[in-house]
Amino acid sequence: MNLQRFLLLASWLWGALWAQDIRPQRIEPPFWWDGMRNPELELLVYGEQIGDCRASVAYPGVTLLGATRTENPNYLFLSLRIDTALAQPGLMPIVLERGAARVTIGYELKARSLRPESMEGVTSGDLIYLLMPDRFANGDAANDNVPGMLQPKASRTGQYQRHGGDLQGVIQRLGYLDDLGVTALWLNPVLENNQPRESYHGYAVTDHYRVDARLGGNDAYVRLADSAHARGMKLVQDMVFNHCGNEHWLMKDLPARDWIHQQDTFRKTNYRAPILSDPYASKADYDLMVNGWFDTHMPDLNQQNPHLARYLIQNSIWWVEYAKLDGYRIDTYAYPDQVFMADWNRALLREYPHLGIFGEIWDQSFAAQAWFAEGQRLHKPYDSHLPGVTDFQIHFALLDALNQNFGWSEGLAKLYIALAGDYQYVDPMKNVVFLDNHDVGRFYSAVKEDFNAYKMGLGFLLTTRGIPQVYYGTEILMKNNFDWGNHDKVREEFPGGWPGDKVNKFAAAGRTPQEQAAFTFFRTLANYRRTSSALRTGKLMQFVPENGTYVYFRYDPKQTVMVAMNQQSTEAKLSTARFAERMQGFTRARDVVTGKELSSLGQLTLPPRSITILELVR
Repeated sequence: MNLQRFLLLASWLWGALWAQDIRPQRIEPPFWWDGMRNPELELLVYGEQIGDCRASVAYPGVTLLGATRTENPNYLFLSLRIDTALAQPGLMPIVLERGAARVTIGYELKARSLRPESMEGVTSGDLIYLLMPDRFANGDAANDNVPGMLQPKASRTGQYQRHGGDLQGVIQRLGYLDDLGVTALWLNPVLENNQPRESYHGYAVTDHYRVDARLGGNDAYVRLADSAHARGMKLVQDMVFNHCGNEHWLMKDLPARDWIHQQDTFRKTNYRAPILSDPYASKADYDLMVNGWFDTHMPDLNQQNPHLARYLIQNSIWWVEYAKLDGYRIDTYAYPDQVFMADWNRALLREYPHLGIFGEIWDQSFAAQAWFAEGQRLHKPYDSHLPGVTDFQIHFALLDALNQNFGWSEGLAKLYIALAGDYQYVDPMKNVVFLDNHDVGRFYSAVKEDFNAYKMGLGFLLTTRGIPQVYYGTEILMKNNFDWGNHDKVREEFPGGWPGDKVNKFAAAGRTPQEQAAFTFFRTLANYRRTSSALRTGKLMQFVPENGTYVYFRYDPKQTVMVAMNQQSTEAKLSTARFAERMQGFTRARDVVTGKELSSLGQLTLPPRSITILELVR
């Protein structure tokens, strides 16, 4: 045999041997727990030609129900059943074979430490503080530069750049938030966003099982959860099911063509949530709403693919177990497949009956917002099982109430009308009420920097029904209107969150007198709410607004709190006779904010443009 023929034969034999090699690159979820209420688990196994492998599992209490191959030979989906009574924590061997090649994967089943029955979840007793971790505080300079990422270096000069805020920065400010009266944290998405541009906000996920390294990674996230829980504070994860980033590893090698809604030419969604409940909607409008992409770099996921659906559901369960999460906020809730979302809610609540869940329903319509909540079966053959929504209708009503003149259906009457629509919800106490967030103008600017209006709005937020949520910096009057061309206006850094900042507004010495007054008002009322049974879980009774005033009560057998808002620019003398059904038996009151005692309740004097919050005393 001449040298050339030998080399050709050796090359062929080496290629044949290499083709037999089995190299799994990923398996997701990366590990699981024994004792889950749903005994079934589907593993996504990824590697070159992994779909050609035969799979087997020999582990007490675990049964391999099947192995599914897709059109992409680099994927294999393994369906397992884990018997709670028989399976024990340990390394479960998963054997993959192809020809003479064989590889064993040691898949870990962990001992479950989370007890669902002991979870409280996020409730109306909480005050949620929403923060964008990249813009809140930089606690670890080591992750300001992460080589290998598409936006590796922090740069505080650009609005679309990473500024360097991280999870360690949040951990270092937990004492500040605890003292402020905050009981729950909602961070904008923390999962990896390895995108070449605008990766700071977190809504273009590129890996569902990794916290972004520039925020500190998975270990930092667990430290944050543990540190918050040690203070009695809860953690809400922001999740996106409608889309992901186009740099997601799954997008680089799709498991199947129908993993996403394919497009010959780019078609953006029309962002019209009412289409889903509109009895007159066109099919073209419906298809664009459901299947259109949120943006050019955000592929629209097709949750009707059963493997993707299970992947997303299991991923959410994994994060609850891994980080001991207390709740989920679901981004762009109206855009994913709604049958899938109902399945997701049902699956998560099966495992964690008290888990806090609320979906973003950003629309102008009362009916459209309520249509997505649990218990609404009109024009749909399923129950969404969605416990709560982000209550944009209350948000809009509050802005109108504080910016309009009083009228039959204007000004403070807007709040009365909005709350009168609560009959549409199974439990409106699970709705999240808010002044602003990362997608709208800051509240102080929305009320034209009127400090009285600021106190009225914040006072209403912390005394009305539902779960109150505030956006970082509200307590120090951070301002600016939203501009789609300049996100920095409402996503700016918290002053004092970076070493070397000229001013530190985390400390009283760095605040102006007006900012300190706002901080004190916020802190006083938030901490009162923290211990008030009436405001946390009590019932609500409201009275029809009259003469520029609006009165409502929060009450339970232990406590009654009266709230009176005066929209007029002049002092109001308010006779309390018409409120007798809620005030009968009470003779005195204490002003919650000022501490002042009122010795008689027959008539109240309400200052101009004010909110008065009284705890009634017998």
